[in-house]
Amino acid sequence: MSSHRYLRSRLKTRHLLLLTALADEGNVHRAAQALAMTQPAASKMLRELEQMLEVQLFERLPRGVQPTEYGKALIRHARLVIESLDQAHDELAGLKEGQAGHVRVGAITSPAVRLLPDVIATLKREAPMLDVTVEVESSNVLLERLAQDRLDLVIGRLSEEHDKLSLNYEPLTFEPVNAVVRPGHPLLRLTSLTLDLLERATWIVPPLGSVLRHRFELMFQRASVRPPTRVVETSAPLFITRLLECSDMLAVLAADVAQYYAGHGMVVILPLPVPCQMDDYGIITRNDRLPSPAAAKLYAALKAAGAPHAETTAG
Repeated sequence: MSSHRYLRSRLKTRHLLLLTALADEGNVHRAAQALAMTQPAASKMLRELEQMLEVQLFERLPRGVQPTEYGKALIRHARLVIESLDQAHDELAGLKEGQAGHVRVGAITSPAVRLLPDVIATLKREAPMLDVTVEVESSNVLLERLAQDRLDLVIGRLSEEHDKLSLNYEPLTFEPVNAVVRPGHPLLRLTSLTLDLLERATWIVPPLGSVLRHRFELMFQRASVRPPTRVVETSAPLFITRLLECSDMLAVLAADVAQYYAGHGMVVILPLPVPCQMDDYGIITRNDRLPSPAAAKLYAALKAAGAPHAETTAG
């Protein structure tokens, strides 16, 4: 162990660079030139290294130098160390530029379907070494994880219960809602649909206490219709689509999610106005934390990607 400490304390990066330069050039003069040092300085450094290790690393030949077996072994390790240092430099530079590192983002379903996949795909093409963790949950759950420092940023919505003084919020867009059914559903044969025709239908709805559930029921009340009582409560998209597939139920979904599933032929959007639009959602971060370069890069990409969508939806 003492010999290991001795070598670690005495061996310098400059020694390793000299070893690889001598191996590559086969000549002390050219190796010294490659390292921007004089030939006498290079020869002295080589002698010091051999004395330190108590072995001959290079045979001195009339026209140059040639590594001994000891030299070949040390050169192999020297190349590995130099390569590792180069990789460390590249990784640090990548971290500074947001090209590497780890960013943790949470999103509610709508931006998780529409906005986030394209942004992350683009980021990974530009920065393959950037690790991204994505969690899809309700805003309340995600904001709790943000407060616990388990997420770097959240794409969700704020409500009155949240401490807005400790959070930064950058709005992206509001969230319209659609009613959907399975392909071939009997309602699709009707020429016109109104809420009073759907009072006795079985609906798949978000759980009680959610904003969308409240506005869904308010929509019926404002139309002087009793809110549906035959309901299945869930917020799991995979379960919703499977339940629609095997029944005549209806579901209320964020428009981005509904359009995604409709585009894949899994559901059909009913020609029914659904005036229970959700509040806008946006990018939420903590104002008591400086974002990492990776998080800042994702934030900027989300903001840029969300701006055109906000303009289109508002128009």
